[in-house]
Amino acid sequence: MTAERKSGVILAIIAALEVGWVLMNLQISGWRFIRYLGFARGMSGNLAGWIAAVVATAIFVAFALRLPSVRENLFRPTLLKLLAIALAIGSGILEEVMFRRWPMNWLMAHGYGAVVQVLGAGLLFGVIHGIWGLMGKSFRAALGATIATGFLGMMLGIVFLLAGRSLAPCIVAHFLINLLIEPGLVLAATRGEMGSSRVRPTLPTPVPNQ
Repeated sequence: MTAERKSGVILAIIAALEVGWVLMNLQISGWRFIRYLGFARGMSGNLAGWIAAVVATAIFVAFALRLPSVRENLFRPTLLKLLAIALAIGSGILEEVMFRRWPMNWLMAHGYGAVVQVLGAGLLFGVIHGIWGLMGKSFRAALGATIATGFLGMMLGIVFLLAGRSLAPCIVAHFLINLLIEPGLVLAATRGEMGSSRVRPTLPTPVPNQ
């Protein structure tokens, strides 16, 4: 199986699971679920939260561009990019509920402050996403994926706090990040790019002089 086909299967499975979870909650709770996510009047955060969401998106996308597969597929119209739309919707909602709202509210309810909330949610987010590195059969790649996504998790945790604990800016930031770089990240994982000690852009092969 080629890396592209393997990546497509992985994206399709994850998208189906996460979108299914979102649709189930919409069917059960409807408007209450939308309000829970922060997409309602007076619940969508504030300017500081939205500015922080834009900054977090720009930083993480710029960081991911070090991987050749991410650069190649940033705006390239492919089936993987089409799958990334569904994945971005599903993961933007489910993962922000699961890795931002739930753990950070749980830590707050148990008396922990903002720093512990951000660090705890970021660590959980990073550890879960370390599996992308293991796809390339590399512990170094798994550690790198854990650190990178852990940093993203902490940035989105800060967004959550700045937005007055509204998930809306976090979900939009997560959606944009996945839409832009997720196909490239999955390809990078299956191709073993995340385990490379030095990632370089692919250069054209020089043509010898005639």
